[in-house]
Amino acid sequence: MKRIITILVLATMVLAFAANAQEKTGGLKKRLAVMDFEDKTGHGGWHIGSGMADMLTTALVKSGKFMVIERQQLEKVMKEQALGQSGAVTAQSAAQVGKLLGVELMVMGSVNEFGEKESKVGGGVGGRLSGKLGGFNRVGVESKTARVGTDIRLVNTTTGEIVAAEGVAEEETKKGLDVGHDEFSFSNDAGWDQTLSGKATRKVVNKVVELVTASMAKVPWTGKIIAVNADKTVMIKPGALGGVAVGDKFTVYSAGEDVIDPETGLSLGAEETKAGTIEVIDAKDQFAKAKVVSGTGFKKLDSVREK
Repeated sequence: MKRIITILVLATMVLAFAANAQEKTGGLKKRLAVMDFEDKTGHGGWHIGSGMADMLTTALVKSGKFMVIERQQLEKVMKEQALGQSGAVTAQSAAQVGKLLGVELMVMGSVNEFGEKESKVGGGVGGRLSGKLGGFNRVGVESKTARVGTDIRLVNTTTGEIVAAEGVAEEETKKGLDVGHDEFSFSNDAGWDQTLSGKATRKVVNKVVELVTASMAKVPWTGKIIAVNADKTVMIKPGALGGVAVGDKFTVYSAGEDVIDPETGLSLGAEETKAGTIEVIDAKDQFAKAKVVSGTGFKKLDSVREK
């Protein structure tokens, strides 16, 4: 009996250790922001670019893998930096916005295709798009195909480099006689997802989530020091919502002066020096408190990275 109890206790300890190790390994959540997609379809009144960006933002949040910056916060920083959420924003300027937001990745994109192709009874294939926001009208259609195409760019905010650039296009087809129209509204998730264009858009969004997930694995997690206390402790962000936990140890890096491109006026980055190490002693939802393990001269906005 004692032997059985001992085995059960050891098994419980092993399982607990494994669970803790698994939680520790995947604990830190990287942060990103999604910019409005540029609309190149010619249907500007439909707000396709912002609609797809909203869908992608929601999908990334639901994945539970990342911390996604709220669109209102992104728009505020864009306004403060006198940048519009459009194709005029470069990878370098997007990286600057990302640094201000404290994210590792900025998602940029454009919508190049958005419409339906109809194959009518008796032959003849042609595309038809409604001229009003209400939907796509069609009568006597034998088969319908919706196609949505995008170009995606993912920008590493630390380096300003584009870590991934891919075209993503998807189609959805329905056969059979159909009279009526699909309601066009990104805000009506349930109804929109049931339309051909909605289903094709959802496929594109899911592919982009996969692209972001794969690309994020190549981007190092970073945090920031937001305050330096007199008792040799520092406050950092993110906190517990970002996966930071008591006992986590991080390396702190201090950045020198920005190297400015004389032609564009944009920052090209800055040299960094290792300032020391810290260990988290308390973690709130939005921030955490850490003690200094080694090093001196920590400053507000110093970078915090995995040790």
